[in-house]
Amino acid sequence: MADPNAAGILARLNQASSAEDFFALLGVDYDPKLVNVARLHILRRMGQYLAAEDLAALPDEEVAERCKAVLERAYADFVVSSPIDQRVFKVLKDAVAPPQKAPTLIQLGTLK
Repeated sequence: MADPNAAGILARLNQASSAEDFFALLGVDYDPKLVNVARLHILRRMGQYLAAEDLAALPDEEVAERCKAVLERAYADFVVSSPIDQRVFKVLKDAVAPPQKAPTLIQLGTLK
């Protein structure tokens, strides 16, 4: 059987089943109370940050370091503010979107 630690970091992260697994795999310290409140928000933000990274053709050690830095950055976002403040999910963004202005109705009889 193959050693699970032999797989690349991205493959191991892909197999992770919880936010705590991500923190453990990447060696990032965290406050369990904060993760319990913001786990999906942190992982979503991590994904947003990772989407901006070009990890192709990098050695696995460098990919792991970049993933660790991105998770630390995402976690730090929620240490200083709440999930409501960060608004990483569409439903939270929409909750503060300005209301749509109703179109102005003009009666045809008033036009000249």
